[in-house]
Amino acid sequence: MVTSRLTSGNRSIAGRVAIVTGAGSGIGRATAHLFADEGAKVAVVDVNGEGIAQVVGEIADAHGADVVRGWTVDVADRSAVDALPDAVVEHFGGLDILFNNAGVARNVDMSAGAELFDEAWDLTLAVNITSYARLSRAALPHLRNSDSARIVCTASTEGLGATGGIPAYNASKHAVIGLVRALAVELGREGITANAVCPGPIVTGMTANIPPEHKEIFAKRRVPLKRYGQPEDIAQGVLSLVLPASGYITGHALVVDGGMTARHT
Repeated sequence: MVTSRLTSGNRSIAGRVAIVTGAGSGIGRATAHLFADEGAKVAVVDVNGEGIAQVVGEIADAHGADVVRGWTVDVADRSAVDALPDAVVEHFGGLDILFNNAGVARNVDMSAGAELFDEAWDLTLAVNITSYARLSRAALPHLRNSDSARIVCTASTEGLGATGGIPAYNASKHAVIGLVRALAVELGREGITANAVCPGPIVTGMTANIPPEHKEIFAKRRVPLKRYGQPEDIAQGVLSLVLPASGYITGHALVVDGGMTARHT
């Protein structure tokens, strides 16, 4: 039996420690599950304590309580964000992967009243981009101790174009792509990679209010694969970006949209 390998890349995250924000539901939950399935230790972070308890329980039941712990954190709270990486490292002994995924979307357009618009704008940018920069900064001292440090941030296909009526969300997702490019350039000399994942139409809480028949019509008209994606579709893309073997992929925005943005008409 042949036992030697012809390649050197390590495609395992077993034993790695990962922080996943927005992990109480949707893409974050799916990614926390996948990381745990692949042998990582996972810090499940969310503002929703009930969601954290559910995800932590699911992972603990499947893989044991020692590989998962939950932290209730509002990522718009600067002091809580600054304290999180130290707490995770104190518990798990290190940090290798940061997945900035927490997000909000408010359907507030440019014609809204000033108070409503300002509230939506400030909250959206605080959660969707400012928290990503702050948590990346706070995690850096620990990521520098890893031999394969990875930062991934959730952007969106809305970061590549725009849909009317959600200017704050559009702006925040364009900013995420800019942030990971800046991090890639600045941190590349240290071997730390930074990438974005750009989900297209996905079945999550953000799309829950869209009637199923409207989802089906949209997918058949716009998506070559003729369906909305599932959270795990995004999680699998994130996993590819955090592998030790993916050390030469940085500053990239990985589009996971069933081919939607490739379609001209």
